[in-house]
Amino acid sequence: MSLSEIDPDEEVQGEIHLRIEICRNSPTPKLRCHVYEARDLARKDLNGASDPFVKVQYNGKTQESSVVKKSCYPRWNEVFDFTLDEAVTENTLYVEVWDWDLVSKNDFLGKVAFNITKLQVIQQKEGWFLLLPDKAQRSETEGNLGSLRLQLRLRDESILPSCYYQPLTELLLQSVTTDNGEKGNVLTLIDELATTENRQEVATNLVKLFLGQGLAKQFLNFVIKLELDRTTEPNTLFRNNSLASKSMECFLKVAGMQYLHNVLGPTINRVFEEKKYVELDPNKVEFKEAGCSGLHRCQTEVDIIQQSVQSLQSYLTELIEAIVTSVVKCPSVIRATFRELFKSVEARFPQDRYQNIKYVAVTSFLCLRFFSPAIMSPKLFYVRPKHADARTSRTLLLLAKAIQSIGNMDGNEVRGKEIWMAPLQHNIQQGVMLFKDFIIKLTDIEDDQELKCRKQVALQTTSTIKEGYLLMHQAKERGILTSSHFKKHYFCLNCEALCYSKMPNAKNSAFIPLSKIRAIEKVDEKCFGSPYIMQIISTDGRGQFDIMYLQSKNVNELNQWLSSLRKYCVSNEQMLNAYHPGVFKGEKWSCCHQKEKAASGCDKTHFGVTLQDWNDPLNPDLESHLIYRQLLATRDTLIQKDLKCKGRSDTSSPVSSSEETDMVDMPHKLFQIIQDLENAHRSFEHGETSVNKNMSVELLT
Repeated sequence: MSLSEIDPDEEVQGEIHLRIEICRNSPTPKLRCHVYEARDLARKDLNGASDPFVKVQYNGKTQESSVVKKSCYPRWNEVFDFTLDEAVTENTLYVEVWDWDLVSKNDFLGKVAFNITKLQVIQQKEGWFLLLPDKAQRSETEGNLGSLRLQLRLRDESILPSCYYQPLTELLLQSVTTDNGEKGNVLTLIDELATTENRQEVATNLVKLFLGQGLAKQFLNFVIKLELDRTTEPNTLFRNNSLASKSMECFLKVAGMQYLHNVLGPTINRVFEEKKYVELDPNKVEFKEAGCSGLHRCQTEVDIIQQSVQSLQSYLTELIEAIVTSVVKCPSVIRATFRELFKSVEARFPQDRYQNIKYVAVTSFLCLRFFSPAIMSPKLFYVRPKHADARTSRTLLLLAKAIQSIGNMDGNEVRGKEIWMAPLQHNIQQGVMLFKDFIIKLTDIEDDQELKCRKQVALQTTSTIKEGYLLMHQAKERGILTSSHFKKHYFCLNCEALCYSKMPNAKNSAFIPLSKIRAIEKVDEKCFGSPYIMQIISTDGRGQFDIMYLQSKNVNELNQWLSSLRKYCVSNEQMLNAYHPGVFKGEKWSCCHQKEKAASGCDKTHFGVTLQDWNDPLNPDLESHLIYRQLLATRDTLIQKDLKCKGRSDTSSPVSSSEETDMVDMPHKLFQIIQDLENAHRSFEHGETSVNKNMSVELLT
């Protein structure tokens, strides 16, 4: 996308509520425009609002509405009549919204155009209409200001009722609960059908599906066995992006994120807070970054590297200690999975010369695909709210390299590759020894602990979804709302309630049941004179609305709280369709100026707007549907496999139905399930089947 200068007439937003009709109950036909209200208009004034009014233009004549002061949610409820001229060439009605200014020229807020010739067919049109910009004029600077490269994905899925996905779900679950051999297994077939492009998504969907059914360990055991059976060189085990590698990587992110935060969080936070200049590579030492300028004593390259070694050794020692003492913190489902992995690799490569492989198999996932990426990019793993600056990022990269070397279980690795990492070799060698002992303890899980992990490990049962300090204010009947009314509280969101108290782990804490929440929305910044404020609208025991205002530290934290709360309240009954983005003070709403506190909202709610997160609630139907969509894309390959298994050479021959479950009929059985689901979706298109809609927009890069 080419960057260009901002044209004020293009910076518009919001909607306007209109009714346009043709009145023929008088000798002269009239064109009537009823202007009701507008919402979410652009803020053009320094007070954080606008003073909007409407211009209605038709056939060379213009009429204007009254000006509504300091509102982005104005209500006019005014009617404008024009004499209808059916002979005019350009038979168009224009409704424009403007921001009134006393001194400077008025600011354009958007417009809507109506073709009156088409309107004569239906006589009347009413609704909310999106305000559009004026005709864009090509800027002289366009193409000279650079460009921004984005990759976006819109997913709009129609989810059928659960009964339609049951055959596919049962077939998948049987693949890990019955011993029908690898060749006659649907997961083996899916592994063969998965491509490089979709393998990550297929693995994610499968992990979430089996995790929700309490069969994640069994699923991972199966795909790991698939990889072990086709691996002849142990040093390449789990090094490629196979279904097993991608599935284990996704499983650790979903089931072990809280564990990762507890283990890595303190050290990563320390690195961010200290902001030390750290560099080991002599070719990259920058004396200015190290503070060697001005009146400071000039340091030599050796001094800088020596200080860097001391800092890195301190961080690395703390990290290693945190990891090797974290056995009791690790979720039992992860420990049980690693135990099976450890034993399977040991059985597959029992030779003495491969004695390290069983340890490397565990660390290849735990270190190389989990801990190291999180150290290098803590924001992507939700350890930190923002990306690191260049200085901190370099420190984290060097720490991640050290953990990777330990994960490779080779204390001498730094000698052959990046020699300038040699000062950390002693720490890495010590780390290798400690990690071996750690893995033995990690995989030594008792049977009674393993039984616990066999129970359904759904994300909805996570004890804590999100927690942290927020500034809180609860709206009262009287009193002026200001930012000084906000008090610091510790909030904890679980699957049942939003709890809050003055301190973490306080004995006495208040809570709002999630079932009582009716909306979670942002608040206009001008209301409190502070940004990053959201409101939680809930009902009390009498059915009356209560509003709690919460202020976050930054926009990322605000969006994460909004998203987490909306996801766990999305199935609530009686969710509001409209809300007030302002506050009620001075006996009126600051947004739309309505004088009744119980007046209906002036803007639409956004309960469907969420962020994709590691602790998203599981949706079995959605996961089954996404697996079906992936299989549908490989249907032609599946047909070929079916015909090959049946020994057919004529690809045009009809596929015979069969109830057998052996390896020959597995492609056909899967093909039949896909065919049935496709027919069900066709029924939906003709209105015969009701579905749930699932729409998402992802910014990929």
